[in-house]
Amino acid sequence: MTDIQVPVLIVGGGGAGLTASMTLSTLGVDSLLVSALPVTSTLPKAHVLNQRAMEIFTEVGVAAEIYERGTPPEHMRASAWYAGLAGPHENYGRKLGELEAWGGGYTDPDYVAASPCRTCNLPQIRLEPVLKEHAEKLNPGGVRFHHELVDLVQDREGVTATVRDKDTDTTYQVRSRYLIAADGGRTVGRLVGVEMRGQRDIMKMLSIHMSADLSPWATDDDVLIRWLVNPDFGGSFSGVLVPMGPDHWGPASEEWVFHMQYATGDPDAMKEEKVLARMRATLGLPPELVPTVHRISTWTMEGVIADRFRTGRVFLAGDAAHRHPPTGGLGLTSAIHDVYNLSWKLAAVLAGRAGDGLLDTYETERKPVDQHNIDSAIANALNHFTIDRALNLSADKTPEQNWAELAPLWQDLPDSAAKRHALNRAIASQTMEFHHHNVEFGYRYDSTAIVPDGSPEYVPLDPVRLYEPSTRPGHPMPHAFVERQGERVPLGTLVHGGRFLLLAGEEGGAWVEAAEKLASENDVPLVAGTVGVLDSDFIDVRCAWLKNRGISPAGAVLVRPDRYVAFRSIDAVADPHAVLKDALSQVLSTELR
Repeated sequence: MTDIQVPVLIVGGGGAGLTASMTLSTLGVDSLLVSALPVTSTLPKAHVLNQRAMEIFTEVGVAAEIYERGTPPEHMRASAWYAGLAGPHENYGRKLGELEAWGGGYTDPDYVAASPCRTCNLPQIRLEPVLKEHAEKLNPGGVRFHHELVDLVQDREGVTATVRDKDTDTTYQVRSRYLIAADGGRTVGRLVGVEMRGQRDIMKMLSIHMSADLSPWATDDDVLIRWLVNPDFGGSFSGVLVPMGPDHWGPASEEWVFHMQYATGDPDAMKEEKVLARMRATLGLPPELVPTVHRISTWTMEGVIADRFRTGRVFLAGDAAHRHPPTGGLGLTSAIHDVYNLSWKLAAVLAGRAGDGLLDTYETERKPVDQHNIDSAIANALNHFTIDRALNLSADKTPEQNWAELAPLWQDLPDSAAKRHALNRAIASQTMEFHHHNVEFGYRYDSTAIVPDGSPEYVPLDPVRLYEPSTRPGHPMPHAFVERQGERVPLGTLVHGGRFLLLAGEEGGAWVEAAEKLASENDVPLVAGTVGVLDSDFIDVRCAWLKNRGISPAGAVLVRPDRYVAFRSIDAVADPHAVLKDALSQVLSTELR
């Protein structure tokens, strides 16, 4: 096969690789994606797509189909804990508690105010085919599955990769300026000498993907994830039940995934008959209900991160750079955020608008965020055992003893008030996983691509649960709907296509003129305008921008193409052109004219 030259080679066809392909295509950058696998994921895997991920999918034009195929918001408002699912005990299946999850189906005012996009739920087995089809439309012929990277060599000008077409057993070479490793750590990391470090063997888990009618027992319409705290099996992690659709959701879901914990080294985890017997016993399924099992998979919960995200012209993203426990839904979304951060930087460097130093900020910005997400996911997983401690459940106790520990919840006994409150507190602590808005959406960047403004260091009201909109440099741009010429749009969409965005106050016309002059002189894609309630280019119809803008009517905010605030001037300056030139030069790691 003829050798290929392309600006960016993407290795891996999962969530990270396909998002990179779509994003680069949207930015006008040619790429080639190769995946060693013949098809997209055959396992359900990750399923929660947070608001920022859906903003990214909106930008590349695939969000509408994901929402259409995903869980309707009314079926993903909550996560709940139950005393098992079904069984002979009179209290089997009783709800222990319920917690609003990820914005409560886009009803939580904080989530509505944060983004025009709601959290979505669509397992990777359904998501990846949608992404692949869209990536192929944006880049015909540029997405190749069953094509395996087998070797690579770097030099000062680029990367030469050897790829094997596994259908024809022939090899060809791809010459690229840069390579994105999104292969889950299977090949590229090893070839470039990157090591993964962190916690391994946290838990051994087993997942069963099946079709079954569980509607007689899984009756709550609004619950997405059911945590089965089964007294017969010692409590937490006796089972986690998640609907998989595909055509119906909630109790009517045709498919489910059931997760169980096993001790590391337990030989029963490899024996299908024993696994299915344990599942039936844990769920309490009646003999006449025989699920259709699609796949049984074992996996080890770990929290590891690459020692480097960049080595020369190779960049690691997604599972190739970090692997998380699934708790909190941070793994897939972190992968999506990785390549979104990287793509606009690659586009700017390839177009000659930015220096190589901008690419160094990928690791500087993303690695601390990904490490924090790993730490949060591990903490979320371990925190589920607080339910057992509150209820005084233990695998060392008999089922009768464990059921007796639950009796005060439903009977008026001397210790009922104390136990009910202890359970209430334990479930409320799970907001660290299901209301971690500042972790999943409000994370911040600190690098040379961010220009400090001297304002006091941000001290969050709650570092996990509360996202506080701010225009302080390094923070995500606050969301606001604005109107122009009769059209209402979210401010964040003005950066689509790799544009910078300069937003000035009502009296900030000088900033707008300076920004437009700089953009013209340096061929920098940039949109500029004033934002205010009345006499402005963009009308702040709900005063949402005014509430969070953090500048005077004569100040300005510069937003990067990934919707992060790069620069802020709270008030007017004597020479806005010079100030903006210095700021953009720092962000782009080059000297503007």
